[in-house]
Amino acid sequence: MLDDAARILDHLPSRFKNEKEQEYIDFLWQAFAHNYENGQYQFSLLAYHMLFMSCVYCAVWQIKGSRKSLFETALILHQDEKKILDATSPFRFSKVQERTIFTLFRLVDCEHQHIGKLKKLVDDRNDMAHANGSIYFTSEANADIKINEVLALLDVIQELMRPVVQGCFEQFLVDSYDPELREYPQEEDQIQEALIYTNYFSPRNTEACLGFDLSRLSSHEHFEAIQVLFESFSAIHAEA
Repeated sequence: MLDDAARILDHLPSRFKNEKEQEYIDFLWQAFAHNYENGQYQFSLLAYHMLFMSCVYCAVWQIKGSRKSLFETALILHQDEKKILDATSPFRFSKVQERTIFTLFRLVDCEHQHIGKLKKLVDDRNDMAHANGSIYFTSEANADIKINEVLALLDVIQELMRPVVQGCFEQFLVDSYDPELREYPQEEDQIQEALIYTNYFSPRNTEACLGFDLSRLSSHEHFEAIQVLFESFSAIHAEA
């Protein structure tokens, strides 16, 4: 099951902005794997939940960056408005009450039923984390059910985020086609720094970009240059 559980890593950024963030994710995965392999399923699922929330925070970060005006409007009555708007990285969203962060997925048309399931994951984690005298996950089979539940909800989020991710990608293509005007002359450097790194893109995000309909930009006066950049991106990530 560890191989299946590792699919969560495909929902996490390919590259983090500093070593501490990567060390944090590595630590959580190692804690999950070690406890799972040793039958300490309740502790393993606590670490897995933290990996899950890291995925959620990165998705919210992408919404914040690509739909700024809509995002700010949605936060007007949010109790943690300032904390969310002032966040300098996805991990700063951890200062916000976890159950409330999921409501922001309404900005990508997430249905209430899915938001309810996402909130229930937090409730289940709270039950596990409190000293209530109960061990809820005593078997590998029960732990695997919860892992599959988390992965299924991440797949839902990934599909909902596709327009946001492709919107980021479209803006990147429009902003980066000219080697003399962009930050990095080399296409691969520009892709890694201005797209993957800046937007906390995961392998699943880059996969979504491979399916971008380039014809949307066919009327752009510099379409040929944009096409060259798109083809470079495709060549790099189709091999990944």
